[in-house]
Amino acid sequence: MITNPQSGTNVFEIAAGIYRINTPVAIPGGPEFNFNQYLIVDDEPLVFHTGPRRMFPLVREAIERVMPIDRLRYVTLSHFEADECGALNEFLAAAPRAVPVCGQIASMVSVNDIADRPPRPMADGEILQLGRHALRWLDTSHVPHGWECGLMFETHTKTLLCGDLFTQGGAGKAPVIESDILGPSEAFRSHMDYYAHAPHTTEVLERLAREGPETLACMHGSAWRGDGAALLRALAASLSATALSAA
Repeated sequence: MITNPQSGTNVFEIAAGIYRINTPVAIPGGPEFNFNQYLIVDDEPLVFHTGPRRMFPLVREAIERVMPIDRLRYVTLSHFEADECGALNEFLAAAPRAVPVCGQIASMVSVNDIADRPPRPMADGEILQLGRHALRWLDTSHVPHGWECGLMFETHTKTLLCGDLFTQGGAGKAPVIESDILGPSEAFRSHMDYYAHAPHTTEVLERLAREGPETLACMHGSAWRGDGAALLRALAASLSATALSAA
């Protein structure tokens, strides 16, 4: 569903109660790109990623086509970056009961200072119960980048809110696909390698694979449905090959 014809912002349910909000953007002198946020509608609704601050009116408009924004209870980020949490305080102003949710490191080094309300820091493996949905916080330090990185796994729908993993360029027009995203995402990374390539990257990706995700909620590009464990292991293999070729 298109929620803003001028920007092309759209919202689509990619799994039961989980909505992708997508906005295509034009990069001056570069290719088209896109930003996604994910809204989980439940007794205590949650949004994962806020989008940049200037994008907040578009994201708010999309959310309110699904539910009143003031119902939000949690505003969540993977790591401290403008497209993850640039509109955090705008969300907190629009949703009086909402609190920021992030990993313990992000809370300590950034969010506790910049957020207008104190964050709820999540320990590695901790569960956040929303009602029907439950989200497990997974520390992923330096994967793909940032000391404070973490992801969330929704146990009811087996959806991995996977942040910058599997970033795809373009407008992200298809809300959810089942075709290959590893090839396009690795091609995108080859031009602008934003991975930290930490010594434990393969171990982190294997841990994510063991969760058995069936939907990958990508921050940039289409969400993906299929054997998420196999795809994560294929990504690990590709990154290992990159490291070997660079050695």
